[in-house]
Amino acid sequence: MERRTIGAATLEVGAVGLGCMPMSWAYSGSRQRGDESLRTVHRALDLGLTLLDTADMYGPFTNELLVGRVLKERRAEAFVSTKVGLLVGEQHIVANGRPGYVRRACDASLRRLQTDVIDLYQLHRADPEVPVEETWGAMAELVRAGKVRALGLCAVGARGGRRTGARLYDGTIRQLERVQQVFPVSAVEAELSVWSAESLDALVPWCAARGVGFLAAMPLGNGFLTGTLTPGEGFEPDDLRARHPRFTAEMMAANQPIVAGLRRVARRHGEDVTPAQVALAWVLAQGRHVVPVPGAKRERWVTENAGAPGLRLTPRDLTDLAYLPTAQKSWD
Repeated sequence: MERRTIGAATLEVGAVGLGCMPMSWAYSGSRQRGDESLRTVHRALDLGLTLLDTADMYGPFTNELLVGRVLKERRAEAFVSTKVGLLVGEQHIVANGRPGYVRRACDASLRRLQTDVIDLYQLHRADPEVPVEETWGAMAELVRAGKVRALGLCAVGARGGRRTGARLYDGTIRQLERVQQVFPVSAVEAELSVWSAESLDALVPWCAARGVGFLAAMPLGNGFLTGTLTPGEGFEPDDLRARHPRFTAEMMAANQPIVAGLRRVARRHGEDVTPAQVALAWVLAQGRHVVPVPGAKRERWVTENAGAPGLRLTPRDLTDLAYLPTAQKSWD
């Protein structure tokens, strides 16, 4: 597996990571199986997908517990990223960036993950009631205490900005510039895929100019870009896609030309190459500081994802992908 570095601290990870959230939260609860998920994490490490991305809110808490069972055996082989700053209630999610809470949450994550240090500790969301500098300062204390190696921030896109002329991640960049004054940012995590490329406008270049790693979330478009989802098939009620505007039967049908374009490129590289591998290879081509973190809960998907770094897209491929139709959403 090709290796890439994250941030000025030159933290080394496999070129493709593993998003662990689908194993225990947000996707089809009936298909979540602990033993199979454990095998999937082990398979990822076997293949060099060393970055394991989780969060205390996933479950909540159960995703970290699952990852911890693997780390207990294979900590030295893994790069662990988890997040803090969101609390999950019965019907709502709220931000909590109070310094005391951050310190307690870190200790709890360390216990669940069965490790004495977190490689990358990310602020999931800034608390509007707490200056972000205070939250970040508490996280920096954790680095100095040896509980955390590096800090990251999850970006939030302001969809309303499209109507005002502002770029999608202007607010996130302002936050990043504020926290950089307190302690260095090693990584930023934000959505980036063939059908959602807005972070290329400013956020990815901002990271490149400052030696900050970029973790590409949802690089397979929540599964759509794999070409394995059927329009109109529907999703279980607890699946986040059941309420997502891009996953109505109408929008999935309208966006099939994007998957068709990925398939065309895949066929040029061989019968065994998949649309998902092309989609990941496109993300990898956006910069050496970019690491896609596709979610997966099956060994077969992890094995498929591991083949993406070996796929070298040609200039023709990249041009064809650049001219794919713009993704349609129900709010367009």
